[in-house]
Amino acid sequence: MEFKQYPSYKPSGVEWLGDVPEHWQVKPNKYVFKIQKRIAGTLGFNVLSITQKGLKIKDIESNAGQMAQDYSKYQIVNIGDFAMNHMDLLTGWIDIAKVKGVTSPDYRVFEVRNKKVNKEYFLHLFQLGYRNKILFAFGQGAAQMGRWRLQSETFNTLKMPFPSIEEQEKIVAFLDTETTRIDNLIAKQEKLIELLEEQRKSIISHAVTKGLNPNAPMKDSGVEWLGDVPEHWEVFQLKSAIKGWRNGKWGNEPAAENNICCVRVADFDRTKGVINTTKLTYRNYHGENISECILDENSILIERSGGGEKQLVGATVVNTLKQTAVCSNFISLLNINPNRVNIFFLQKCFENLYTRKVNEKSIKQTSGIQNLDLKQYLQNNIAYPSLDEQKSIVSYLDAECKKIDLLVDKQYQLIRKLKNYRTSIISHAVTGKIDVREFGA
Repeated sequence: MEFKQYPSYKPSGVEWLGDVPEHWQVKPNKYVFKIQKRIAGTLGFNVLSITQKGLKIKDIESNAGQMAQDYSKYQIVNIGDFAMNHMDLLTGWIDIAKVKGVTSPDYRVFEVRNKKVNKEYFLHLFQLGYRNKILFAFGQGAAQMGRWRLQSETFNTLKMPFPSIEEQEKIVAFLDTETTRIDNLIAKQEKLIELLEEQRKSIISHAVTKGLNPNAPMKDSGVEWLGDVPEHWEVFQLKSAIKGWRNGKWGNEPAAENNICCVRVADFDRTKGVINTTKLTYRNYHGENISECILDENSILIERSGGGEKQLVGATVVNTLKQTAVCSNFISLLNINPNRVNIFFLQKCFENLYTRKVNEKSIKQTSGIQNLDLKQYLQNNIAYPSLDEQKSIVSYLDAECKKIDLLVDKQYQLIRKLKNYRTSIISHAVTGKIDVREFGA
């Protein structure tokens, strides 16, 4: 889509802003906004949390360690107020309150003091300040510790573009239309990714339970979730393919010597079933016996602790590292019997169990932490053919999953482009780089 520029521009005097339309004003925040600090002094308010997805009502009942009386010391946020996490300009965010509540006294709450203000216009500006790290340039503190804050005086003197209220409203209407259109396109790509992921799960499930020959004679496996399996396949408990398992160990703080790679659950590539080597962690194991948790080539790593409300523990990956490594204490190391099962076939069987939530029956939850009873879990049955047929199935799945991966990657690339375009169109509109006054006319 082509957009025209304003007829004439002038220097704004603000480095990040550059030139602005000739008739626009540029004003410090203190002439537009007023910082408020109204301590509640009592309970009974919604507790609001500033997240990357906006201002959300916090569920204080389920937040362990948060005492209700603490919230009487929080500051009041009225409907229409801006609330921003000015303590962390790297990952913080800002939003306009749609409900009355209280939020942390460490956050900044401010209201408009000028009636000629469209709040949504300035919300776009402030969110752009976070997204493009414009505000970050004005911060102070310790960025590496997540405490890079925007001081009150800096906030008040920070200059922002100030078009007329009529133009602010035009810009907001334009962005409402454009961002909704872009968001709908993104949602379609995300839905396509979901369908592709479901297709991947279906292909894996069918291959490791029914095989590749559609004409193979079938038999009842005797396992409800498994159903019929090829007649020549064996059905056995998982533990019969496992020679043993050991729990991992989390080392001391990183040090200059004795640093060894420690695989975490965060390093699991859950889609491909292998270790993601992008950001491996190295820990100091000086003076510790780590022989029991060193990874070997015939090992599968399984997440035994952690998880959360939206994701069950029990994900697995094959060790594909070419270096000495150990696994962390939230992981168990499974040594398999290579004479009985192909390690990649077995991992796909585990993945199928995970997708079907068979592992759910072996999970116990304590204080919000899920723990997988591995002994119980390994009593579940799977079906398997000869080693040669297992290898054929693995080769087939590698080829089919690669096709899906390529399609998924294309959708993610398109989503990134759409998100970048969304940011760009917002930036150009709110800073006057494009003229949208005739939009919709």
